[in-house]
Amino acid sequence: MSHKGTVPVFSNKTTIDNCIAAVNNCDLFLGLINPNYGSVNDDEGISITHQELRKAIELKKPRWLLVHDHVVFARLLLRYLGYDDQEKRDELSLSKNTILDDLRVIDMYEEAMLSQEPRRDRKGNWTQKYFYDEDAVLFARAQFFRYQEVEAFIEENFKDYNRVFNAIQDNGDSS
Repeated sequence: MSHKGTVPVFSNKTTIDNCIAAVNNCDLFLGLINPNYGSVNDDEGISITHQELRKAIELKKPRWLLVHDHVVFARLLLRYLGYDDQEKRDELSLSKNTILDDLRVIDMYEEAMLSQEPRRDRKGNWTQKYFYDEDAVLFARAQFFRYQEVEAFIEENFKDYNRVFNAIQDNGDSS
């Protein structure tokens, strides 16, 4: 939510560097994939939000993704019409008056689902469809209201990570 001013900002860093640092430092990643693709970083050619999602996946952060119904529907429709992957969708162009402003929102959705992995190997790929903002809020409340359960999940799944991280910090402090 860098556009809302909720991400710690360091004036000597770029927007993308600040956003990626926020992903690196977060304990949990709650993402929104909506019909608007977002600001594109010229260096990467993909949106900041897309880069944040990729970083969260790369770091195996516990993550929950809310995906707007229009994105889910567009993906299903395009698959039905034979545009079932990014390469085939690249052949299409959108007019200015479409429901999605960029087909890459579907790419984000597929990456969030880990769709390239066999189903049995997909972990951390929860995506929740929403239509109304209230649906998204309901999901977030249901997931994070039980803070102690979430904390136990993190401890259970990241105890080795925490042990290694703490050892690295301790060694860094002694030098």
